[in-house]
Amino acid sequence: MLKSSLYQRDIEHVANLSLPWEQLKNTSFLISGASGLIGKFLIDVLMYQNKTKQLNCHIIAIGRNIDKAKTRFADYWGNACFTFISTDINSTPTFNVVKIDYLLHAASNTHPVQYATDPIGTITTNLLGTYNLLNLAIKTHTKRFLFTSSVEIYGENRGDIDLFTEDYCGYINCNTLRAGYPESKRAGEALCQAFIKQHGLDIVIPRLSRTYGPTMQSTDSKAIAQFIKKALAGEDIVLKSQGTQFYSYSYVADAVAGLLYCLFYGKTGKAYNIADKQSNISLRDLAQILANIAHTKVVFEIPDAVETAGYSKATKAILDSTKLQALGWQADFPMEKGLQHTIKILKDIKQETL
Repeated sequence: MLKSSLYQRDIEHVANLSLPWEQLKNTSFLISGASGLIGKFLIDVLMYQNKTKQLNCHIIAIGRNIDKAKTRFADYWGNACFTFISTDINSTPTFNVVKIDYLLHAASNTHPVQYATDPIGTITTNLLGTYNLLNLAIKTHTKRFLFTSSVEIYGENRGDIDLFTEDYCGYINCNTLRAGYPESKRAGEALCQAFIKQHGLDIVIPRLSRTYGPTMQSTDSKAIAQFIKKALAGEDIVLKSQGTQFYSYSYVADAVAGLLYCLFYGKTGKAYNIADKQSNISLRDLAQILANIAHTKVVFEIPDAVETAGYSKATKAILDSTKLQALGWQADFPMEKGLQHTIKILKDIKQETL
């Protein structure tokens, strides 16, 4: 991926943001879910800064699959500033780390097939995993803990508001399989508040909108990921609904920039929505943009039972990012630009492997 000049420019865009990068000099930064969409891009940004700004920021990447990590982070394997540890955060971490200055908890089941086929793992990662990492933060005297939450915690729009602000609480039917993800994310946020109160941890909660980009996993079953795969293959975009759902999205570079603004400027205990208002779009229009990029068309198909069980029931979920913008963040990749970058970068990667 790093051999794509466009991907490198996206990394440089975030690295060139006017942020107090010097705060990361000679620190350690643990990232759970390191091989995921967010973790991969953030690590690429931090390693770029290690090279260009001599930050000497030691990145401790954790995940369950070491073989996947060796592929995702081949350029850093053996680098003194990068360590990958294979572990399951749902069990008490067994590795010995004396000091962690910053900790980003980004590990989670995040797409419909996982919700439907591993509902227990979905819940336990957001609860036990979060609990274990919060305790690790206490033991390692962490300066700041970021818990990546989600638009999903707002549930369904009750029809009384257009934009979800951070204090909005929509409807979730907890007696469903699909509720495991949003309910456990809500509980994870509550657990963070408890650790702030009882242990004095410094925790900030970024809430991600539906995020996409070239670092998405090949197994991702979210609608936008499936659309991107079809566009990349030059195939018709398959829409498994009428496409009237209206959501907020963010390109991964904007999302990671939002996380960094939360890291440097967010207030303890506060939640911040990360969403680009230029990327509020219906599923149908999103599918059409990708069909236009791929020079194909949108077709409709009935979803199977597993897909249906994992789909969000929310028909409108638009985030208000005013609080984050007040910290200085702004989105720089509107929907069409972000999608074009995603397709171009993935094509670059595909060409590189031929």
